[in-house]
Amino acid sequence: MIHFFLDKQNFNINLYQMGYIFPLILVFLSLKTIKPLANKSVLFVIARKEFRDEEYQIPKNILKRLGAKVIVASSDTGVAKGMRGLTVNIDTLISQIETFEFDGLVFVGGMGARKYWDNEAAHNIIKSAAKGNKVIGAISTAPVILAKAGALRWRAATVWPSPKTKHILKQEKVEYVQRPLVTSDNIVTANGPITAKQFGEEIVRLLLKENEDSNAKSK
Repeated sequence: MIHFFLDKQNFNINLYQMGYIFPLILVFLSLKTIKPLANKSVLFVIARKEFRDEEYQIPKNILKRLGAKVIVASSDTGVAKGMRGLTVNIDTLISQIETFEFDGLVFVGGMGARKYWDNEAAHNIIKSAAKGNKVIGAISTAPVILAKAGALRWRAATVWPSPKTKHILKQEKVEYVQRPLVTSDNIVTANGPITAKQFGEEIVRLLLKENEDSNAKSK
C-alpha cells in the first residue's frame, strides 16, 4: 500500500503558486488554439490528373493549420490524382465559379496544370480575383496560366524554367526572374515543389497582411 503524507504548510504554498501557474497554462492553451486565418477562404485549382502532390499538400496544410478554409476546384468532378499518387476530393468545378468570393486563389502546378494554360474558365477566375485585389499564387508550370490570363503583365515572376515556359512569359510581357519565389504586390509565383513550403508561407503572409490592412481601415 502506498501512503501519502500531506504537509499543510507546503500544500498552502503549492496552492499559492498555482494561482500564478494556472493563468499561464490558460494563456498557453489559448495560443495553441489561435487561428489567425479563421476568417479566410482559399480556392485551390488543381488538374484532375497529374497535379504535383507537394505543391498542393504542403501549402494547403500550412493554411489549414492556421484556420483557413480550403476549397478544391478542377475542370472535372470526382477525385483528382497527383503525379505521386495523392488523391484529392474535388469540391467544385472551375466553370461554376462566376464571381470570385474567396480571399485567396492558388494554382497548383505539375504536368496536368498545362490543361489550364489556355482554359477560359481558369482565366476568368484569375481576372475576377485580380479585379477584387485578392491574394493570388501559382507554382511550377502554373504561373503560365496567370501570364496568359494577363495577371502578370509588366510584373516580375518566376516559373518552372523550361524554354517554353520562359518564352510564354516573355511573350505575355512578364519579366522572368530566376529565383525560387517572387512576390509582386499580392501575387506570388514559385518555380517548383522544392519551394512549396516557402510558397505556402508567403501566401499566409499576404493573407495576414490583408487582415492587418482591413483592421487599420476600420479604426
